[in-house]
Amino acid sequence: MSLTPIITVKNLVKKYNDFTAVNDISFEVYEGEIFGLLGPNGAGKTTTLEVIETLREKTSGKVTVDSFDLDENPNEIKHIIGVQLQAAGYYPNLNLLELIDLFSGLYGIDVVPLELLEKVALTDKATAKYKELSGGQKQRFSIATTLINKPKIIFLDEPTTGLDPQARRNLWDLILEIRQSGTTVVITTHYMDEAEVLCDRVAFIDGGQIIGLDTPDHFIDKLVASGFERKKEVKQASLEDVFINLTGKEWRAE
Repeated sequence: MSLTPIITVKNLVKKYNDFTAVNDISFEVYEGEIFGLLGPNGAGKTTTLEVIETLREKTSGKVTVDSFDLDENPNEIKHIIGVQLQAAGYYPNLNLLELIDLFSGLYGIDVVPLELLEKVALTDKATAKYKELSGGQKQRFSIATTLINKPKIIFLDEPTTGLDPQARRNLWDLILEIRQSGTTVVITTHYMDEAEVLCDRVAFIDGGQIIGLDTPDHFIDKLVASGFERKKEVKQASLEDVFINLTGKEWRAE
């Protein structure tokens, strides 16, 4: 990870009539890092991402992505980012090869679908229809589609919600591999253990405002230094670690 900003957000505001969803926030995402946007439901995380992704118009402020200005160069930004689609973004009766061909055609580029599926351990499902996939398989496929245009930045909105421990841990490994290949990752999640493992830095958002931005370790150290103590003794492993140890970590068909 370098300290060169690849995303810069300055004084971003997004209003819906009298409601302010994003209230004058500023932050930077560094090239090659995994950056987390954390906060409760309705805090403004997804709205912020959708503005950066060119999917939603901002009310005011300035956003640049890899030196491209959001107002002046939205099409250039679209070519260098990958966005995780929700289930509604796929044709359920097309198989995975057909879907990758479809999306690569929309980008106007040629890809080898099986190579993408291999990255997310789905080659055995290449001819399966999207609607036939399990929850974990759908999430893995959604991440594969973010990589079609070989983006500099990918955006993942709660990628592991509803997954079993094996699928969740394996998606963590996949996200780390994507970052190791040089891609910047911006992620939202409600799982704080996930953010602690994956993210180089996190920003906490509440009420449309950033209330803290730092590394997970620094946040935790500051809290401990303030005199905070857990009610339960902290152990060297979690119940999820026990689950993985007992049942294995391999991908499951579900």
